[in-house]
Amino acid sequence: MLSTAFVPGSPCWLDLGAPDVPAAAAFYGGTFGWEYESMGEGQDAEGGMFRKDGKIVAGLGRLTEPGARSAWMIYYAVTDADETTRAVERAGGTVRVAPRSFGEQGRMAQYSDPLGGQFAVWQAGETTGFELVDAPGSLSWTELYTSDAAAAKEFYGEVLGWQYADMDLPGGTGTYTLITPAGLPQERMHGGLMQVPADALTLASGRPYWHPVFDVEDCDATLTKITAIGGGVQMGPQDMEDVGRLAVCLDPSNADFVVLTPPSD
Repeated sequence: MLSTAFVPGSPCWLDLGAPDVPAAAAFYGGTFGWEYESMGEGQDAEGGMFRKDGKIVAGLGRLTEPGARSAWMIYYAVTDADETTRAVERAGGTVRVAPRSFGEQGRMAQYSDPLGGQFAVWQAGETTGFELVDAPGSLSWTELYTSDAAAAKEFYGEVLGWQYADMDLPGGTGTYTLITPAGLPQERMHGGLMQVPADALTLASGRPYWHPVFDVEDCDATLTKITAIGGGVQMGPQDMEDVGRLAVCLDPSNADFVVLTPPSD
């Protein structure tokens, strides 16, 4: 389970790069009941924060990188962004955004893994990360689709110190790797990674990619909202034993995310 008691290697933030900030704010507000808090004035503001029940759950910013696709960026907590950057380079990754400070709030850096999967890290200062997880309308899991699971496990293990546990997928369709921060029990697992064929990576032009999983009270009702306001469904809804009912979705700018209703107790 995710927690806001952030430890090194655990998810602590996520934000969306969108070509149209007001449209993205309206879509996710309609999907999850998020309230958007702009960090600027007027419709031309570059971004802001999403809140659920008054608590910060994610960020939103204008997509400015030439040729980039609209996508969610997941940030993992680290104690030293500069040392993490050196670890990324030693392990064969690429530094996309060198460590930079945001006043007393903290330090951020963004990277690509050796196969092109993009992720980011946050070294907390006064700001530690999002304020709500594992509740309806908030992040509950992170997931990597990659063409080489073994290489991904080696890279992220070296950079973020993750522990892994493999499980067989139903019907002998492959292996799913569960991810837990270093030194913590499996009850604190926060994500997974899975090897997929190249045709499953078309959203990122063949590169691996991370996506967020959001907890929802009713998967099917959420999908009805998503399709009514311009989003799409890539896969599902489907029931997965001990996981819940889920679907892989796209927002109107083709940023992917998953919605999941956990199994009833």
